[in-house]
Amino acid sequence: MTIYGYIRVSSTDQNEDRQLIALNEAGVSNENIFVDKLSGKDFNRPQYKRLLRKMKKNDLLFVKSIDRLGRNYEEILQQWRYVTKEKKIDIVVLDMPLLDTRRGKDLMGTFLSDIVLQVLSFVAENERANIRRRQAEGIAAAKKRGVKFGRPPISLPSNFDEIHNAWRSKKITLQKAADACAMPVGTFYGTARRKEMAKMDNSSNNLKR
Repeated sequence: MTIYGYIRVSSTDQNEDRQLIALNEAGVSNENIFVDKLSGKDFNRPQYKRLLRKMKKNDLLFVKSIDRLGRNYEEILQQWRYVTKEKKIDIVVLDMPLLDTRRGKDLMGTFLSDIVLQVLSFVAENERANIRRRQAEGIAAAKKRGVKFGRPPISLPSNFDEIHNAWRSKKITLQKAADACAMPVGTFYGTARRKEMAKMDNSSNNLKR
């Protein structure tokens, strides 16, 4: 039997030390701990997939809490059953002693574990939904305060219109026009098209007046 540990944090700037300490205290060596710094919305994570390939029958997997395994209700249940039933690997959730497949392998123990797993999986997904809602509310509030999101607009060179006209009249190539404005070709072309469309819209509005 080999003992493994799995750690997940949602982003690269989050610290996994708390989970690492808990796994070490449970007896998991660092070389058998796999870490993903990704969202728990699904199980498409490179280190988790690598862990699945490495684990064999009768191995043991530790995780700090069920939400570190994932935050998608259906997929948590699916992965749990795949690991424990098909691959025959035991899982221990350190924050929830009832979720220890080494214990209670009789009918009643399995029944209780399934109930706890379903409740915790639902809580994990519900918290993910709440996080997304809070983020959306925060962004909406910031926009009302005038906070701008996304990349800042590109400042155009003073001779952009002159270069644009030279390109449209075929006096210079698209590449030369972009180089003259110190822009990538795609950026120059997109900017030129937006200015042309805006000019057409203005002309159309003036005719309607």
